[in-house]
Amino acid sequence: MHIHILGICGTFMGGIAAIARESGVRVTGCDANVYPPMSDQLRALGIDLIEGFDADQLSIAPDAWVIGNVVSRGNPLMEAILESGQPYVSGPQWLADHVLRGRHVLAVAGTHGKTTTSSMLAWILDAAARDAQSSSHLSGFAADPRLAAGEPGFLIGGVPANFGISARLGRSPLFVIEADEYDTAFFDKRSKFVHYGPRTAILNNLEFDHADIFADLAAIETQFHHLVRTMAGSARLVVNGREESLARVLGRGCWSQLQLFGTPGGWHESDVTETPAASEFDVWFGERRLGRCRLELAGAHNRDNALAAIAAAAHVGVEPARAIEALGAVAGIRRRLETRGDVGGVVVIDDFAHHPTAIRTTIDGLRARLTPGQRILAVLEPRSNTMKLGAMKAALPGSLAGADRVYCYVGGVDWDVAAALSPLGPRARVERDLPALAAAIVADAQPGDRILVMSNGGFGGIHQRLLDGLRARVD
Repeated sequence: MHIHILGICGTFMGGIAAIARESGVRVTGCDANVYPPMSDQLRALGIDLIEGFDADQLSIAPDAWVIGNVVSRGNPLMEAILESGQPYVSGPQWLADHVLRGRHVLAVAGTHGKTTTSSMLAWILDAAARDAQSSSHLSGFAADPRLAAGEPGFLIGGVPANFGISARLGRSPLFVIEADEYDTAFFDKRSKFVHYGPRTAILNNLEFDHADIFADLAAIETQFHHLVRTMAGSARLVVNGREESLARVLGRGCWSQLQLFGTPGGWHESDVTETPAASEFDVWFGERRLGRCRLELAGAHNRDNALAAIAAAAHVGVEPARAIEALGAVAGIRRRLETRGDVGGVVVIDDFAHHPTAIRTTIDGLRARLTPGQRILAVLEPRSNTMKLGAMKAALPGSLAGADRVYCYVGGVDWDVAAALSPLGPRARVERDLPALAAAIVADAQPGDRILVMSNGGFGGIHQRLLDGLRARVD
C-alpha cells in the first residue's frame, strides 16, 4: 500500500507517517515547510518528502491521499485531487481504519496535559509489559494477555525523553493516543478524537481554546460529549472531578464506567512534598492508600496527570504499585520545562505553554522548584490562533503574575498587548523587534535567574539568541 500525506511535517501527521512506515506501508508526503527536526526523522525512516503542494504531485498516484488539517480548499494539490476524483481520507480516519481497529485504545483528552499524561501512561504500560514478559516483578501482570503481548503502541504530540520518539506501532493490543479536540480536516469538522473509539479515556480538564474554530466553551463541551457517546458500556472514563465543564459534559449522559480523580472519593493525593528535585505524594483510591509516588516533573498539574495515568493503567491490569514505581523514572517531554542551557548561572528553559492556564501552572511549577531569591524571567510569544485573535488577553496578566519579569514578543499580533499587560506595571516589557527583546532579557538576567521561554512554535530561535548573548556577556 502507498499513501501520500499532505501536511506530513506536523507532529500528528508525522507520527502517522512513522507508524504507517513501521507497519509496511510505503509512505511519501509533502508540506509547506519541510525542515528539521521532523524532516530528518522522516527521511531517516526512508520517507520521501516534497516541499510545497504543487498539483504535479498528482502523478505520484498513491493508493490514498491522507489529508492533514493544515490543508484547506484552494490548496493546489487538494484541488487537483478533488478534480481527478481520487480517493482521500483524513489522518485520524486513516489511523482509525488501519491501526486502531481491533485494539484497546487509551485516549488522553483535555485542554492541558495531554502530551505529558499520554507519555506517562505509555511509559507505565511499557514497564508493565516488560514485567509481564519477564515475570520478574509484582504478581498479576501475566494474567492480562494484553500486557504480556509486548510493548504498547502510541502516538503522542511531543517527544517523551523515555522513548526518544513520538510514535510507534507497538506489538500489544494496547495503544495510547493523545486525543486532540481540534477539527479533523477541512471536510470533517468533528474533533479528531471522535475517530479513535477508545476503551479507556482520560478527560483531564476542559477550558475554552481554539477560538479559530470554536465559538465558545459550550461548543467544545459538545465535542467532548460526542466522544463520551461513542464509548461502550464496558469502557472506562477517567475524569477530573474538579472540573465543572466536564461535569456538564457527563450531565448530558454517560453510559460507560466512570472513575474520578482529584477528589476524595476517587483517585487523589495527600502529603505532598515539593523539592527542587522532585514532587512526592501519597496516592489514594477512595480510602485505600496505594503508595508514595516520586515524580521529577513539577507542579500540581503534573500530580493530576500522574493520578489520571495510574487510573487509566489500572483499567488494563497494571497494579497501581507498579504504575507508581514506573512514574519515578518518567524523564519528561521535550519542550516541557526543558533546560536548553546554563550560562554563568542563568538557565534558559523552553516550554510549550501558550494558553493562560498552562502559562500559570508552568510558572507555578517552576517556582516550586526554586529557592528564595531566584527569579523567573518569563518570555512569551502569543502565537497560537487563539492568542492571535486576542480571545485570552484578559487572562494574561493573572497567568503571568507569578513571574518576576515578563517579556512579550508581539510580531504577528494585531491587538494591543502592552495595554493588556499594563496591570503588571514595570515588570512587563513588550517588543515587536525580536533581537531587541533578546538583548533586553540578556541585559536584565542575573546569576540564579531562570529564563522561561513559552511558545507553541520555534519563537525565531530565541533560545539560542539568549544563550549566545549570555555567553558573549560572560566572555
